[in-house]
Amino acid sequence: MKSTTFVKELNAKDVSDLQAELVTAKKELFNLRFQNATNQLNNTARISEVKKNIARIQTVIAQKNKLG
Repeated sequence: MKSTTFVKELNAKDVSDLQAELVTAKKELFNLRFQNATNQLNNTARISEVKKNIARIQTVIAQKNKLG
């Protein structure tokens, strides 16, 4: 359920907003990986969640570029 609402929110945004959100998500993934390497990360499942969100954002961007 949570991912479907996330995708609906992504579809409502334009490409420039999606690009900005993609940059933010990649920065978050970098920080999570850094915390994991230094054994400071408590919730390791967050890494895979952010990776999936990045893929979702990239998919929506590709769909929007293909359509228009």
